[in-house]
Amino acid sequence: MKKTLALIGLAGLTAACGGPAATTKAPDPAKLTLVDRTAKAAGPLDSAVWMLDEEPGTLDLDADGGTDNRTILANVCERLMQTQPDMTVKPWLAEKAQQPDPKTMVLTLRQDATFHDGSPVTADDVVWSLKRHAGDGMDESDEFEDVASITKTGDHQVTIALKKPNALFVQALAGGAGIVLNKEVVEKLGKEYGTPGHEDACSGPYRLKEWTSGSRITIERYDAYWNKDVKPLTKSVTFRWADETALVNSLVTGEAQGAYLSETGPAAALQSNSAVTVAYGPTTRVFVLLPTDRGVMKDPKIRRALSLAVDRAGIAKSGFAGLARPWKVPVGAGAWSYEKQVFQSAYDQLQGAPESPRLEEAKKLVQEAGSPKEPIIVATNGEQARTVIANAVVDAAKKIGLAAQIKTVPASEFGSFYTDESVRAQVDLVPDDWYITKSDPIGFYDNGLTGSSNNWVGFSSPDYDKLVAKALETTDPAARAKDVIELQRLFTADMVWISLVEVPNVVVLGNKVTGPPASQVHMGYPWAADLGAKG
Repeated sequence: MKKTLALIGLAGLTAACGGPAATTKAPDPAKLTLVDRTAKAAGPLDSAVWMLDEEPGTLDLDADGGTDNRTILANVCERLMQTQPDMTVKPWLAEKAQQPDPKTMVLTLRQDATFHDGSPVTADDVVWSLKRHAGDGMDESDEFEDVASITKTGDHQVTIALKKPNALFVQALAGGAGIVLNKEVVEKLGKEYGTPGHEDACSGPYRLKEWTSGSRITIERYDAYWNKDVKPLTKSVTFRWADETALVNSLVTGEAQGAYLSETGPAAALQSNSAVTVAYGPTTRVFVLLPTDRGVMKDPKIRRALSLAVDRAGIAKSGFAGLARPWKVPVGAGAWSYEKQVFQSAYDQLQGAPESPRLEEAKKLVQEAGSPKEPIIVATNGEQARTVIANAVVDAAKKIGLAAQIKTVPASEFGSFYTDESVRAQVDLVPDDWYITKSDPIGFYDNGLTGSSNNWVGFSSPDYDKLVAKALETTDPAARAKDVIELQRLFTADMVWISLVEVPNVVVLGNKVTGPPASQVHMGYPWAADLGAKG
C-alpha cells in the first residue's frame, strides 16, 4: 500500500508553539536516533486524549482502512498475526500458522480468546471474517487474490488453500486482512456496523465506548480481556482531531497527551519544546523522485547522474528540518523484519545514492549520454519538502551540465500524476513519498515490473520480472532476502526511481506519559495498551 502525505511549512507551527524560530533548528540527520518503543510506563492513567488528523468516516475497516481509522481500531480489533514494535510478526489470535506445503496454510486458533460480548472467537468467525475481507470492493480484497479457498477444518483450525505460494500472506494476516470480527454482531448491525452509536465486533484490550460524531471517539479498557499477560495502564483514551496548528497547541498546553504525526512540520515545531517529548521510530516511508519517459530522464545514465549529484543531506536538513536521513533505496529499513543484518550489509554496499554529491562521476555519465540540452521539468505542489527537493534537483542538474526548471501544480491536482498520463507527460520528475504497510521489502519491488502503473519510465527487464515472481513465492526468509537484495540492486542500478530521504515514524507525548511504540506499527498493534504514566 502507498499513501501520499502532505508536508506543511514550519513557520506557522513555530508560532503556534509560542517559541522563537530557533526552536526548529535542524538536527544532524546522520545522528537521528530511531527507537522501536518509548520508555516503558510505570503507573496508571485514568484517561488520555489522543490527537488525529481527521475524524474517521467509518469504523468498519473493510469499508475504509484509512490511517486514522486504523490508529483507533488497532487497540480494539485483533488480527490472526500481530506486528510487533520491532516490525517482526508473531502469531496472535492464531496460535500457530503452519505451511505443510507452499500452497497451504493451516491456522491453529487460540482457544481462550473472546469477543467483547463474551462469546468465544471461533473458527467460524475466522472463516467468515476472511471471506468478508476478500469480498468485492473491500479495502483488503487485493490481499486475497492468490487465495483459492478458506475452510474450517477443525473446531479450532482454519485451512487456507493458495493458488500459488505467497510469501506475503502471513504479513497480510497481521494487517487488515487478518482482523477477526464477531460474525453475529456484524450481521445483526448490518449497514449500521461501524457507524456512531453502535458497538464494535472485536476482541482487543480496548472496546469502543462512545462516538460523538463531529466531536470525539472514546475507547475504554476491556477488563475481561482474554490475554492476562496484557495489562493496559490507561483506563480510557479519547480521540479528537484538528488541523496542524490546533493539534500542536493541544499537545503543548496539555489538553492532549499524545499523537502519531503524519507530517514533519509539527514534529519540527515540537522537537525542542519542553512541554512534550518527540520520539522517532522505524518506518518504510521514503521520499523519492519518480521519473517519466517524457524526455531526458528516460536515459538511465542521466538518472544515475542526477542521483549522484543531488544533495541528500541538504534535502534532509532543509526540507525536513533534519527529521529525515539520506537514503539509498526506495523502501525504509522498517521493512527489514527478517535477515536485518543481511539487508543492512547489502544497503551499505550500494554506491549510486550518496549522502553528499559526487559531481565528477555524475559529469562523466552526462557526457556519455551526449550532454542533452533539453530541460528537465520537476514538479512540485508548493509544499516545503517538495519545493526543497525540486530546487535541489535544479541545482544538481546545473552543476553537472544539465538544465532543469520547476513546474508548480495545485496541491489538489498532484495526485493526477498517478491517474492521468497526459498530466504526467508534462513533467520529467515527480517528488513524492511512499510507504508500504508490510514489513517486507518485496512488498515494494513490484513497482518495477514491466507495465506496472507506477513504472512511468518504462523500465523493462524479463530477469527482473521473473525474480519478483520468484521472491513473492519464496517462503524461506533467507532465500527470499537474497532475491530481494538482487531486485534492490537492479532497481537502484537503473534508478527506476531515485531515492532521497527516509522519513521516520513520529510519536509526540506529553511529559507525564510514556510507553507506546515509536515505530510504524501503530496502525496494527494495540499501542494504547502500552500507554501509561511516567515513573
